[in-house]
Amino acid sequence: MRVVIAEDSVLLREGLTRLLTDLGHDVVAGVADAKALLKKVAELDAQQALPDVVVADVRMPPTHTDEGVRAAVRLRKDYPDVGVLVLSQYVEERYATELLAGSSNGVGYLLKDRVAEVREFVDAVVRVAGGGTALDPEVVAQLLGRSRKQDVLVGLTPREREVLGLMAEGRTNSAIARQLVVSDGAVEKHVSNIFLKLGLSPSDGDHRRVLAVLTYLNT
Repeated sequence: MRVVIAEDSVLLREGLTRLLTDLGHDVVAGVADAKALLKKVAELDAQQALPDVVVADVRMPPTHTDEGVRAAVRLRKDYPDVGVLVLSQYVEERYATELLAGSSNGVGYLLKDRVAEVREFVDAVVRVAGGGTALDPEVVAQLLGRSRKQDVLVGLTPREREVLGLMAEGRTNSAIARQLVVSDGAVEKHVSNIFLKLGLSPSDGDHRRVLAVLTYLNT
């Protein structure tokens, strides 16, 4: 896949570049701030060479507040076919919900600590590049915690909430079954119950998995 990395830390930017390059991916650009990120993607678009995914830090120069996530939101709006994965030092709920608003395709939010877990990190980048979703377990836990306070998920059992949390991380039914040490059939039953209790009809198609998480987390 073709990747653009936006990270003001030279060490981390070069590390991510080396990691992805060693695994056969093409890092087409590495930039240090949000303005340069938007400019680079626009240039690639003009060349008809858009990246498959952008990996960006939430906080970048000049103020190190929300430049990165605002650039990510802008990219999702202007280039819906480009996946966007943001990295953050801490879970920042406001940024997570802002990023996840609207279309649920090709989006991810991970803590920087996950980069050390190379296999999981690369899997997340690939998943987002392919139009999937990748949410850090800590992000999911905090957002689900807030949603519970609003009684959005009051009708779900503890196990169904657990399955929903794993769905939000982008895991397949088989992966959830392995994580919970249950059968695939048991997971399928839990997922069906979640859809039913959250009022998501079969007409919503494959997007029900994401709607089951994002629609209610953004309430």
